[in-house]
Amino acid sequence: MPLQNIISEKAKIGKNVQIGSFCIIDDDVEIGDNTIIKNYVELRKATIIGENCYIDSRVSSSGNCVIGNNVTIRYDSIIARGIKIGDNSYICPKVMTNNLNTDHQQIGGAQIGKNVFIGTGCVIQHGITIGDNTILGSMSFINKDIPSDETWFGNPAKFQKSNSKKTK
Repeated sequence: MPLQNIISEKAKIGKNVQIGSFCIIDDDVEIGDNTIIKNYVELRKATIIGENCYIDSRVSSSGNCVIGNNVTIRYDSIIARGIKIGDNSYICPKVMTNNLNTDHQQIGGAQIGKNVFIGTGCVIQHGITIGDNTILGSMSFINKDIPSDETWFGNPAKFQKSNSKKTK
């Protein structure tokens, strides 16, 4: 039996959802069927998580986020307000997203496409669009839009190669 969870009565939790201990799940959070939520997870108001997802320990969502189906978010990642993550994406540990500019004004979260792999320790700036089938290397700083079917890494991230079978 999970210990010390705070789960809003207004949260919608699907079938076969597993929720660990010490989690906070706010109003209007939706969790799809067959999703696993580990320990110390914080899902703020209006976070929507699709089906068959894995949300590891100590992941935090600031709210108003949409996480697609079959998404894995590994431990210690921060999903800022307004982020959208496409289906079949994999977020490695300690990824940080934000939605504030340097004047601390909310600009909007990143839009992350489908089938995206984001390496450990990446930082993704506000308002960024990351295309489908993209790979972002570990410890990269993403400060501009990334097209589909490409691999980028570095600080700041730079184009490395195309992932498209058409251009190989």
